[in-house]
Amino acid sequence: MIGRQIIFSFSALAAVFIVTVVLLKILIPVLRSHKIGQKINDIGPRWHKNKEGTPIMGGISFIIPSFLLFAGVAVWAAVSGRMREFLPSLLAAAMAILNGAVGFVDDYVKLIKKRNKGLSAIQKLIFQFAIAAAFVAAAALLGVADTALRIPFTDKSVELGFFYYVFAAVLIVGMVNAVNLTDGIDGLASSVTCVYGILFLVYSLVSRIWGISALSAAVIGGTAGFLVYNFYPARIFMGDTGSLFLGGMVAGLAFAAGNPLIVLIGGLIYVIETASVILQVGYFKLTHGKRLFLMSPIHHHFEKCGWSEIKIVAVFSAVTLVACAAAWFGL
Repeated sequence: MIGRQIIFSFSALAAVFIVTVVLLKILIPVLRSHKIGQKINDIGPRWHKNKEGTPIMGGISFIIPSFLLFAGVAVWAAVSGRMREFLPSLLAAAMAILNGAVGFVDDYVKLIKKRNKGLSAIQKLIFQFAIAAAFVAAAALLGVADTALRIPFTDKSVELGFFYYVFAAVLIVGMVNAVNLTDGIDGLASSVTCVYGILFLVYSLVSRIWGISALSAAVIGGTAGFLVYNFYPARIFMGDTGSLFLGGMVAGLAFAAGNPLIVLIGGLIYVIETASVILQVGYFKLTHGKRLFLMSPIHHHFEKCGWSEIKIVAVFSAVTLVACAAAWFGL
């Protein structure tokens, strides 16, 4: 049985990787020809100006094979009578794809409709909370949600009742936006998320949970394939299309594993990136103009300290690897 699951997992991973790379090879020239490129804000690091015009919306390249993978998994699960086993992962995948759709609309409005700011922050949050609410409601109605919140590294759980759904929605939206914040330099979000996905692939194989194998295979295959063109110097960016989708997958993996809080441990870099923004804004307001970091999110602080993008990606990925190794004992 485990042998079949290993074959399934790595076949799915390889398929998503190959399709992502092929789609990017087609997509990059198309986006360039239509001048669908990154706009660099003046408030960003000045050396990022040379990235102006780099094709964006590259997240389409790994969302499409992920969608096809889960469409196939859904059919297979239905035919083989294993739908309930796959339900948590299918719901997580649907939630991620819907978040990717919100990101696509945002990128489309900014880049094709030429409205510089795209969707407003409030509009995005409304869509994101609606998706998160739909996810937890569907999980509850289908009987695959447990309102007892597991505490990592212990055998204890806390019964939250109705408040579990509120907590779940906030955690999902928070992580979706945390991954979005992490997507600020070449290859960072892809590399960190790829490492995070490996944690759940190993967990799925040890625990023999096929649904999580499919989710993690999509994450690893998609991010690894995207890195072929996104590693420094990037030839394409994922845009909100990709980062919001990956944020949904990051949160979805933890929920599918029945251990939502583990995302805060394995996804430590996402938490740090978000905390750096909150601290920077709070400190700026409290001190009437002083800054805690040279720039936030924190990867830009390290850039201003003289770190190369490659070094930041390597260090942040290494930190994620250590965080995931720690998270393993909490799963």
